Amino acid sequence: MSIVENKIINLPEHVAVIMDGNGRWAKLQNKERFFGHQHGAESARVISETASKLGIKYLTLYAFSKENWNRPKDEVFGLMNLLIQGVNDNLDTINKLNIKLTTIGDYENLPENVRDAVDKSVKSTKNNSGLNLIIALNYGSRWEMINAVKNIALDVKNNKIKVEDIEDELFANYLLTKDIPDPDLLIRTSGEFRISNFLLWQLSYSELYFTSCYWPEFREEQFMAALLDYSNRERRFGKTSKQLKN
Repeated sequence: MSIVENKIINLPEHVAVIMDGNGRWAKLQNKERFFGHQHGAESARVISETASKLGIKYLTLYAFSKENWNRPKDEVFGLMNLLIQGVNDNLDTINKLNIKLTTIGDYENLPENVRDAVDKSVKSTKNNSGLNLIIALNYGSRWEMINAVKNIALDVKNNKIKVEDIEDELFANYLLTKDIPDPDLLIRTSGEFRISNFLLWQLSYSELYFTSCYWPEFREEQFMAALLDYSNRERRFGKTSKQLKN
């Protein structure tokens, strides 16, 4: 299924992806987990390029969660090096496709070499006006919301805002995604049916798409299938179908 052969009429503006199943896919190939991460990185490249060519405005990839630090040290070390390599190797292509790279997460607690590589790419692509590729790195939604609450409390204490001012829009402005629209579509691969501490506030009204396909196998055809499924859905946001038609 190619982009040319299948035109999606109702494209989501923002797609978020939980890239899951690298390790289990590698095990099926009788390989080490890192083999799966390497092929998963290729899927991330393919999906990013496909989203860019389709005209999707935002793509958020859940690359590394705060809970992932609990994995074996050699796997974490390999993931960090793979991230640096991916950022460096694909920077020219990212710029050619006019992709802007953004990150969200606990940035300051990443290894210095990772921060340096990401900083280089973010600065290099900051003026690009195409797809905004958002990498959730050392990210956890509960951590994000707790930080938002702390900052709101501090601003109340310093008389910058009033308690009665706290509402949905104000709270959202204290999140890392304050300049990014909420995802229209969340995709999770590998057959798991969990959100896994990812964009809990932002996903309130997102359409959810779960597939049994492992992330290293998730390429253009599978991405198009998810987009086609989304295009046939009716997003009501609490209203009835009749209200929307009227």
